[in-house]
Amino acid sequence: MPDTIALRRDLHRFPELGLALPRTQAKILEALDGLGLNVRVGENVSSVSCVLDGDREGPTILLRADMDALPMPEDTGLDFASHTDGVMHGCGHDAHTAMLVAAARILHQCRGQLAGRVLFMFQPGEEGHHGARCMIEEGLLDADRVGQVFRAFAVHQTPAYASGTISGRAGPFMASADFFRIVVTGRGGHAAGPHVTRDPIPTACEIVQAIQTAVARRINIFDPAIISVTQLIAGTTTNVIPETAEIRGTIRTLSNDTRVAVSEMLQRLAAGIAAAHEMGAAVEVDQVYPVTVNDEACAEWALSVAAKSFGAERVIRMPRPVMGSEDFSYVLNEVPGAMVLLGTCPPDIEPGHAAVNHSNRMVIDEAAMATGVEMYVQAALSALT
Repeated sequence: MPDTIALRRDLHRFPELGLALPRTQAKILEALDGLGLNVRVGENVSSVSCVLDGDREGPTILLRADMDALPMPEDTGLDFASHTDGVMHGCGHDAHTAMLVAAARILHQCRGQLAGRVLFMFQPGEEGHHGARCMIEEGLLDADRVGQVFRAFAVHQTPAYASGTISGRAGPFMASADFFRIVVTGRGGHAAGPHVTRDPIPTACEIVQAIQTAVARRINIFDPAIISVTQLIAGTTTNVIPETAEIRGTIRTLSNDTRVAVSEMLQRLAAGIAAAHEMGAAVEVDQVYPVTVNDEACAEWALSVAAKSFGAERVIRMPRPVMGSEDFSYVLNEVPGAMVLLGTCPPDIEPGHAAVNHSNRMVIDEAAMATGVEMYVQAALSALT
């Protein structure tokens, strides 16, 4: 574990963003050197994919870790805090990467037990940059190189759960993510004469209120949606009514049907309300990630592996999905598999009270990383022996 923690801290100290992670990529390649893996790096992104061949023929299991950080400040006070202003590993991808490297080393020692292959997927660009999709487009799952991938598995840390626990569920696991932008166009003019203008600001506010009402009254509560307006942008000074007002936000759903319905609803609401005030409204919806769906059989397999490895008392069956999103969804659209959550709540904090992922004060219990490494290892051994 000391080497795993040291790698995690090094990556934490020097975080990188998006699809270009040259230093992180180099650190992974250095850590895996000498294992005799079939290694391929990305053509257009800083990805690393490695194949470990077992001593006997068989299928391939994919194990995935993401590598990128977030464009945000760090205020943890850690002695290995980020040295890059405005960039932080605030979601634990540094831990994911270090855990999968450790698992690769252990599985290399166990290759005599494996009837098949392990495909280690180190991906950039999870935080909104479609890194997993990029890797698939560049041949991640190419059967000529990696064999027939029959199962995919990933671990994601969270300080929201007690340290060393494994949590999961079958079916929808994490929500889809879309971003929307609505531009209301009126007619600008002097703030002292609003009657000769078409003020887009109150119309934009009306649209915001209508969105929340529509979610409550038009969306099935058993197939939910969240529409969060996070930006309302308008105006330049106090005595000018602007020509436009812009509304931005995010949409989260747990099914493709609701995802489509919400997008269509936004179009109708914005256009109708704007027209009632003799204005126009243009709506753009940028689809980011699809719903992350755990295959039922694979989810049960993953939880049974966790229970056998760590005891049933450390396994949590999640009653509901997480409304955050994940681009592991692209992999699960291609290959049956599952993602689980690794609890990393610091031991001096009650679970539920720790700073969570994407917080500028998020810290993890590094001791829990041993559970994450073992989970990767046991998943591969269970699938291939």
